[in-house]
Amino acid sequence: MTVTAFAPQTEERFALARQVADAVLFEGYVLYPYRASAAKNRLRWQFGVLVPPGWGTECEEHDFQHTECLMEPKAGATLSVEVRFLHARRRTVQRARPDGGFDTVAELHLDDRVLVPWDEGGEERVEVVASVDELLGDGVTHPFRRPAREDTAPVLDAAGRTVGRLVRRCEEISGTVRLSARELDGPYRAMRLTAVVENTSDWTPPEGRGADRDAALPHSLVATHLLMAISAGSFLSMTDPPEWAKGAVAACRNLHTWPVLAGEPGRADLVLSSPIILEDHPAIAPESPGALYDATEIDEILALRTAALTDEEKREARGTDERAAAVIELADSMPAEVLERLHGAVRSLREVTGPGPAASDGGFPDEYGVQRPDTPWWDPASEAGFDPAQDRVVVDDRSVGKGSRVELRPGLRRTDAQDIFLRGRTAKVEAVLHDVDGGVHLAVTVEGDPGADIRREQGRFLYFQPDEVTPLEDDG
Repeated sequence: MTVTAFAPQTEERFALARQVADAVLFEGYVLYPYRASAAKNRLRWQFGVLVPPGWGTECEEHDFQHTECLMEPKAGATLSVEVRFLHARRRTVQRARPDGGFDTVAELHLDDRVLVPWDEGGEERVEVVASVDELLGDGVTHPFRRPAREDTAPVLDAAGRTVGRLVRRCEEISGTVRLSARELDGPYRAMRLTAVVENTSDWTPPEGRGADRDAALPHSLVATHLLMAISAGSFLSMTDPPEWAKGAVAACRNLHTWPVLAGEPGRADLVLSSPIILEDHPAIAPESPGALYDATEIDEILALRTAALTDEEKREARGTDERAAAVIELADSMPAEVLERLHGAVRSLREVTGPGPAASDGGFPDEYGVQRPDTPWWDPASEAGFDPAQDRVVVDDRSVGKGSRVELRPGLRRTDAQDIFLRGRTAKVEAVLHDVDGGVHLAVTVEGDPGADIRREQGRFLYFQPDEVTPLEDDG
């Protein structure tokens, strides 16, 4: 029998994983500079959006997520699943009239903030618990529904007088969670677990509106992801499975999501299936003082930039969203020692498992706990055979070196936006460089660049690989 209540020990395990799951839930929720008027905050909700099926056919977004992973359950095991997503609620701003009524306005100015219309995200959870035996055959289907609702909140000025109100409205959404399992062939008692989350809302675009994403979002499941825990047994890593399971892992279908082991390192009884690809046992950096919500956030630079916003920009950010207001307060109140911790941390050092070879100079100081290797990973003497000003490389059967003219053809496999802007431009090769991995790079200056002489004097070039250029002529 399927139930919808977690055991205390399961809830405790989920609590740790939710620290990372919250980062998935609010990834890109509001972007620096945290103001609704910022262009990049006008196209939101980029991850894990499950749209109504009646609208999904008109766009490139999807109405479902499909997760498959492998598990090794023990007898009598149960599976606990928590579906998490944001339910968009549309907020409008109203100004109070002298007669006690309210008028909808584009903005409402207060001493400390400027309130504007905004789509907020309210967290929703759907919990399903089922025995592994129930998952065999047709499995378990769990429909859920969140009703439409509307609420209002008064807006008070510094003196406590009502100057307006916020009206928030959620549209009805419905969905289904489908769980099933199938035993794998072979000597191991392993199963393929399938978990599907669907948006089953019957909303369709109003006649004549066409594919309007803004209208579909209140009926969508936003930032949808799964937490799955097994009471007895373990899951297998999808990125580093044991040898016997590699074929079965490769046969798993994961659509619009990817499952990884979650929770404490060393345990394998919890999985996070996320629309953002993560590594096994993802964790929040302990130096992070709080959520900044900005996608792929870099805490130090975001904190510094946020603290540098003007007072007027901060007023608008505070009025954009409660979470944006919290970011402003965090940046303004962050102690210097906390900010200093954000500058960087080394996490790649490992404990030495055995004595290393003794170095002639005694090695590193003892407090580092490691010895200098006999053979360094890079030997400066090996550079003796290279000369960037004289070396040449063959490109399209032509010799290219310093002084050669080339046409830039940056490749998509390693190209950033700046390189793309230079596609088709001509450039002069300034040097041929070799890296420690054996790669070859061409240092170039773009013809017609008024700063080329300064770049040449300072040695600040643009770099392309040989297959990203076409020789024009050889001046060498």
